[in-house]
Amino acid sequence: MADLGCSSGPNTLLPLWEIMETIHSTCRRMNHQKAPALQFFLNDLPGNDFNTVFRSLLPKFYDKLEKEKFDKLGPCFVAAMPGSFHGRLFPDNSLHFAHSSYSLHYLSQVPAGLVSESGVPLNKGNICLAKTSPPSVHKAYEDQFEKDFTSFLISRSLEMVSGGRMVLTFMGRSAHNPACKYGSEIWQVVGDALREMVDEGKIEEWKLDSYNIPSHKPSAQEVRQLIQREGTFNITRFEEEEVSWDANIEDGNEELVFDKWARGKFVSNYMRAVTESMLTSHFGSAIMDGLFDRASSKYANYLEKGIGLFHNLVITLVKK
Repeated sequence: MADLGCSSGPNTLLPLWEIMETIHSTCRRMNHQKAPALQFFLNDLPGNDFNTVFRSLLPKFYDKLEKEKFDKLGPCFVAAMPGSFHGRLFPDNSLHFAHSSYSLHYLSQVPAGLVSESGVPLNKGNICLAKTSPPSVHKAYEDQFEKDFTSFLISRSLEMVSGGRMVLTFMGRSAHNPACKYGSEIWQVVGDALREMVDEGKIEEWKLDSYNIPSHKPSAQEVRQLIQREGTFNITRFEEEEVSWDANIEDGNEELVFDKWARGKFVSNYMRAVTESMLTSHFGSAIMDGLFDRASSKYANYLEKGIGLFHNLVITLVKK
């Protein structure tokens, strides 16, 4: 099994735990005496902090596993597999199950074609797809996603056994809800804050105009067509769902109540955790506190209006 785009935070091993619980309950229901041994690969780019996973998170995971005392479970071996999931990672016919959550909307690179032949930025004033992005910019992002997602499918088709399954969750865009028209609205807020800082002279305009995030939120139709065109996998489930940007703020305690400013701060904090390294490399670290303070207020207003939403695509595929 493999978790593709695992990152290194507290949720890194959550998919593995849920998989093991499912295997455990299935074995009990079918009266199997013993489940097979499990080999689980954690995959992310080589720069991911795998040391944190193996030094801190994995020992706690094994301790919890021992305390739960799952009967009829075979041994579980966890290993790292650094590399880009847009290409090959595993031997032919070796994977039985692959999982990826909130990773596949990231591209292998910023799309080509975002600058004119004369060197003029075409997505001027934006850091992602937005209302003012010209059709050529939309096409460039769509083309890059098509290339990357097709490469992902081809690589997994070679690596997975016949009948192997994938569960993929990633951010998309909605054909019906204006709040998720581009799928990148949460990024647009950061772009709005950056434009304010340009107007105030805190950032040079060229820095904003020359920055674009390597992320594309596809429509359900785009994804279906690419899966069907590649032809190796059958779609067994395809769901679309919308969730609030602050959906996990209670952290399991539903009795907690937060005002809009606390909700905005929560969203701003996790966006900073996800994006700061990308933004710092281009804009520098000095503006980060001010940038995310501005974003926090903007996120609060979106949430208060009920338009701070992710449009998620959740897909189950079976290898033919």
